[in-house]
Amino acid sequence: MEKLMISGGRPLQGTVTISGAKNSAIALIPAAILAESEVILDNLPLLSDVAVYAEILESLGGQVSWDGHQMKINPSEIKSIPMPNGSVKKLRASYYMMGAMLGRFKEAVIGLPGGCNFEPRPIDQHIKGFEALGATVTNEHGAIHLHAKELRGAKIYLDVSSVGATINIMLAAAKAKGSTIIENAAKEPEIIDVATLLNSMGAIIKGAGTETIRIEGVTSMRGCRHSIIPDRIQAGTYMIAAAATRGDVVIDNVIPKHLEALTAKMIEMGVGIEERDESIRVIGKDRYEHVDVKALVYPGFPTDLQSPMTSLLTQADGVSVLSDFIYSSRFKHVPELVRMGAKIRVEGRSAIVEGSKLNAAKVKAADLRAGAALVIAGLTVQEGVTEVTGVEFIDRGYDHLVTNLRMLGADVWRETE
Repeated sequence: MEKLMISGGRPLQGTVTISGAKNSAIALIPAAILAESEVILDNLPLLSDVAVYAEILESLGGQVSWDGHQMKINPSEIKSIPMPNGSVKKLRASYYMMGAMLGRFKEAVIGLPGGCNFEPRPIDQHIKGFEALGATVTNEHGAIHLHAKELRGAKIYLDVSSVGATINIMLAAAKAKGSTIIENAAKEPEIIDVATLLNSMGAIIKGAGTETIRIEGVTSMRGCRHSIIPDRIQAGTYMIAAAATRGDVVIDNVIPKHLEALTAKMIEMGVGIEERDESIRVIGKDRYEHVDVKALVYPGFPTDLQSPMTSLLTQADGVSVLSDFIYSSRFKHVPELVRMGAKIRVEGRSAIVEGSKLNAAKVKAADLRAGAALVIAGLTVQEGVTEVTGVEFIDRGYDHLVTNLRMLGADVWRETE
């Protein structure tokens, strides 16, 4: 097992280039199953979850070649093979295999997904959508069994504006007979990215990015080439790190509109922000004002940046309140930050954060974004070395993290325990 070692106290300086969006990639790769010829994905992030998906597709008979930030997927020989265990257990987003396999083969057996375990995330809305399309869904021995004689379009209202359910229903409905309407659909940029790929493959999807998505089923889909959008969560993490260390960093290859909620809060704190067409410059200041932050569905403040934002709020004067209305229990980073000297208490869905000086300590990442929060916290420490274990979680969402931080002037390295 590896751990990250951080000797903080250095303002980050320079330019960092953001890779493709993890939350797009983990949906785009299974979406390729619906094609009948080669799909090429560019700007692919080099993450452990991506590698697991490559394993899954190869185990089904797909041909996958991965060269740097490009993946070529030939799904023509993929077979409908039950996957109750194995690689599907390693990542949360393996549930996208349900929609993709159901769309292509009208059947699937998928083990219940793994991934970060900061809070149970039920797939009831996914199942609701599949059943509305005509599938029979059962849970047998910890695996989801899906079967349909045929899929027919339907009007589906999501009780919760779920990104996963929205994408999964899109995947299954793309080749269903007739029209499907998804109401109260999630609006995240990653959904638009998936719809763009599917449309390039021959699907007919309109309204992605709004609360109503309309899908006209097609009988066949072809391969294509698609470039993944930049990772807004990765970009936001580096923005927060730059501000927390009082640095001066240009975050390149971003879509500024995707980061508006974070940018607004950072400006409210007093952070210097300069937006350009495809980059954002973050200029740290000596003092920051306290702010209140509420994590909401897009275009609200991202829940995935709630944990990193907590670390930045420890550097602000006064008391800030950070509430998460997406996942009520996503505060596993708080005890570890407290171990570093942070003054934080959790009350229900909110963390009350008082500005404080952080100290070096041995801490453990409980999930992906908690790990990012601890790295940022370690970068602010003026003396000593912070040790962060649970690096396997961090590797699920941040490629080249150590390299990028070192290029920005941080003293960060990996060690084997």
